[in-house]
Amino acid sequence: MSTARVEMDRDVSDQIIAFKQQMAPRRADLKRAFAEVRDHVARAAEAIQADQAAGRQVIPEVAYADIAAGTVSDDTRQAIRRTGCAIVRGVYPEEQASDWFAELTEYLDTNRYEEKEVEKRSLDKYFSALKAGKPQVFNVYWSKPQVHARQGESLAATRSFLDRLWKFEGVFDPDLQCAYADRVRRRQPGDTTLGLSPHMDAGTVERWIDPGYQSVYERVFAGDWRGYDPFDGTHRLETREIPSPAVASVFRTYQGWTALTRQGPKDGTLQLVPIAEGISYVLLRALQDDVADNDLCGAAPGRALGVSEAWHPEMMAAKVSIPEVRPGDTVWWHTDICHAVADEHAGKEYASVIYIGSAPDCPKNRAYLPRQREAFVAGRSAPDFAAMDFEVDFTGRATEADLTDLGRRQMGF
Repeated sequence: MSTARVEMDRDVSDQIIAFKQQMAPRRADLKRAFAEVRDHVARAAEAIQADQAAGRQVIPEVAYADIAAGTVSDDTRQAIRRTGCAIVRGVYPEEQASDWFAELTEYLDTNRYEEKEVEKRSLDKYFSALKAGKPQVFNVYWSKPQVHARQGESLAATRSFLDRLWKFEGVFDPDLQCAYADRVRRRQPGDTTLGLSPHMDAGTVERWIDPGYQSVYERVFAGDWRGYDPFDGTHRLETREIPSPAVASVFRTYQGWTALTRQGPKDGTLQLVPIAEGISYVLLRALQDDVADNDLCGAAPGRALGVSEAWHPEMMAAKVSIPEVRPGDTVWWHTDICHAVADEHAGKEYASVIYIGSAPDCPKNRAYLPRQREAFVAGRSAPDFAAMDFEVDFTGRATEADLTDLGRRQMGF
């Protein structure tokens, strides 16, 4: 371990101790609040299990046609805010998404991606578990299918609908996106290398020790977890994440992906804990008496925030696989929602997606665009990710000529 890393870990440990000392006068309130939110999560998990056993919908689903027509019900909107996630069906025509999958496969094969990837695997710390097998997540950002999918008018309308479920006034523009280039998944049948244990992205220890996050979660840390609104954008732009290839430096209202193939619960795909208040449970759990003064239930800087059976059993009882999706469907989950990837793909076909979340226009996201724009023009990896730079000499990569007017605005041209 490098000297710089040792010093950072020591500094973070000191900050955790200082924050817990700051919380000490509230110990009784924090203990009461955790008991309440633990009970809430446990009852929510029981309801989720019962709904799943009865074949009822657990994750809210919306038809894109209803978004386009403005006919989504208030009940559905409230369900998305309650669960923190949604499936939007038919954002792209199934045939178009299937064509993108074929085009993406040709792009990877023509440019001999797998052959070149072996040389650079050690750079990707987040998906280091892939060292034992063929790549399942591909570090490409500028294939034409990815660029076209990000700038689609139907996707823009979908993100606008979802972002308007937030309290956004004075924080971000829900009707304009800042493009955030991410990777693609093409998981092969039988793969057992891509499983990701339950976690939350967008910061780990920062959620407790960063002043911006402390403002976001002020109600929770005051013991008033019921007064906390996960969809309130106030203070969200003030957070400062510890730089790492595993941590997004932009503000995302939702993480998400667009399906290029059919995939369901047994196909090694996404699992969610559909409880928006789950973040309050995780934050308060780390402040209880049985957790060491310099520990936050194992949270470590520069890594995803783990959620485990050992520390968070009530939440783990609520983990469910997403239902079957078709090519062109999209899946979305709030930035504070716990999610995982199933250990094994037991299906018979590739399970492929383009990772596309929602990063609405705001000063923090706009500041990211110049670096990303330079990477796009040069074919380098997106700035938030390991600098593998595969596409610098790739044939058929997207260029500025492939951007629509909307795509140009989203990219900051």
